[in-house]
Amino acid sequence: MNKYRTHNCNELRKEDVDKNISLSGWINKKRDHGNLLFIDLRDNYGITQCIIDKENKNFFELEKTQLETVIKIEGKVVNRSKDTINNDIDTGEIEVSIEKYYILGTCRELPMPVFSDQEYAEEIRLKYRFLDLRRKKIHENIILRSKVISYIRNEMTKLGFLEFQTPILTSSSPEGARDFLVPSRLNPGKFYALPQAPQQFKQLIMVSGFDKYFQIAPCFRDEDARADRSPGEFYQLDLEMSFVEQEDVFNVVEKLMVNTFKNFSDKKLMFNKFPKISYADAMLKYGSDKPDLRNPLIIHDISDIFKREDVSFEIFKKLLKSGSKVRCIVTKNTKDKPRSFFENIDKWAKEEGASGLAYFTFEKDKKISAKGPIGKFFSEEALLEIIKITNCEIGDSIFMACEKQGELEKITALARDKIAQDLNLIDEDIFAFCWIVDYPMFEKDKITNKIKFSHNPFSMPQGDLTEKNFKNPLDILAYQYDIVCNGIELSSGAIRNHKPELMYKLFSIAGYEKKQVDEKFSGMINALSYGAPPHGGIAPGIDRIVMLLANEKNIREVTMFPMNQNAEDLMMNAPSEVNLDQLKELNLVLKTKK
Repeated sequence: MNKYRTHNCNELRKEDVDKNISLSGWINKKRDHGNLLFIDLRDNYGITQCIIDKENKNFFELEKTQLETVIKIEGKVVNRSKDTINNDIDTGEIEVSIEKYYILGTCRELPMPVFSDQEYAEEIRLKYRFLDLRRKKIHENIILRSKVISYIRNEMTKLGFLEFQTPILTSSSPEGARDFLVPSRLNPGKFYALPQAPQQFKQLIMVSGFDKYFQIAPCFRDEDARADRSPGEFYQLDLEMSFVEQEDVFNVVEKLMVNTFKNFSDKKLMFNKFPKISYADAMLKYGSDKPDLRNPLIIHDISDIFKREDVSFEIFKKLLKSGSKVRCIVTKNTKDKPRSFFENIDKWAKEEGASGLAYFTFEKDKKISAKGPIGKFFSEEALLEIIKITNCEIGDSIFMACEKQGELEKITALARDKIAQDLNLIDEDIFAFCWIVDYPMFEKDKITNKIKFSHNPFSMPQGDLTEKNFKNPLDILAYQYDIVCNGIELSSGAIRNHKPELMYKLFSIAGYEKKQVDEKFSGMINALSYGAPPHGGIAPGIDRIVMLLANEKNIREVTMFPMNQNAEDLMMNAPSEVNLDQLKELNLVLKTKK
């Protein structure tokens, strides 16, 4: 028999009454009723209420024992009285009468309570993460994470995928973020890079003749933190498949996501077959390539309305001549909303850095008119045209923004979310997945005005790639795709370019010479020259999947040992200084910062 426990703290039931048992765990909570002391004993599995009366010689010692002390108790299982049954815990019908107890691990004064899930400052939570992880909500989140990963691993195996591990010390790759560099002791002056993703290796696995690969892969990117992004490392379900087209990848991922989300959440899926939205349509209709489809609001372009002679809103007319566009958001049946509703949204837009949001409401007496500060600038015919474009009805309202395209997309995307929240339009009990497809292969750098890759440089372009296509590189679309859920991008993926000559051509458009490509991607180019199959893949983020399933807004809540916003581990004091001997061994010298 185990010397510490006969049962876990979630196991005892009515049928165990009168049994002599032993339990071990942490003192979660104490309630002193004078002659009777109640102790909630907690382990990884649950809580058992234990009691000790004043006649027991251990009473006064236990009364003084600090919360979170680790103890072992020996005693007898007894029934709770009917009025003290606790249906919120598995062991709520019984309690344990303590006969003996032993301290297994003492506890100092706590910097934060463990029995409560109340919010605490990030600095305290991360410095004492081992205590934070004992708290019920985050403890369950981490257990959920483990179960999700195990489930995904099992599902991938069922789908015929083989799990392989790829190198952690590798060369720099063009993933778009900063690398974490590791100096080489045996090769002075040279550095490894921690992988931003196993991109090149998983393609090499396909070239090696393996048909379906996956890995729960650690990835390292020196990026600034966000609510949905860790500042240093994260994990993704990395997968790649040979002899596939885009739809084959979609079928695998959709099946996996549907099964996973149905298995680990009671929320409904809006779609079992995920809709496909082109990048161009996503940016027009939602202002973002990460649309939250739970939000029913759609953005419409009404720039042409302001070219009409019967529209006299001169501010927008002038802005259109300088290259701006006008887009609008319709809110259904908001005629009875107070003026403050509209003015608050206009004020909010100005606080976000935009010039504001013009607005009016469609009305009809003898003829159609527009109620609001700018309604007088539109003729009935112009209003009818807006109604036709936007599918408006009488009683609906319209918010308009006029900006250059990039700023216009930004403010309309934010406004779409803001208005939906204010009108309570988003169903929080739904997961809405979609695919964003048809990304442009290239884009212009806003600073240098040069052509650069917009997504993954190893992607296969779409269509019949004649010389004519290459003369208009910004028109080339790629077999690149993102999977999005509730406005959160879970992953990017692509059908890969497996043809070396085509790769040289595409890289030349982005300003790379053949020699540079050979040097930077020597392993990849060399491998593709020896018979590479058509292949493609994707890599959904594990952290973001669990974040959605746990109904958390911050990725820190589903990460066991996260860093803070400044990429510091407050618990382990990382990053830390190293001594001169270590630097000398690595042939490094630190430059003193003035």
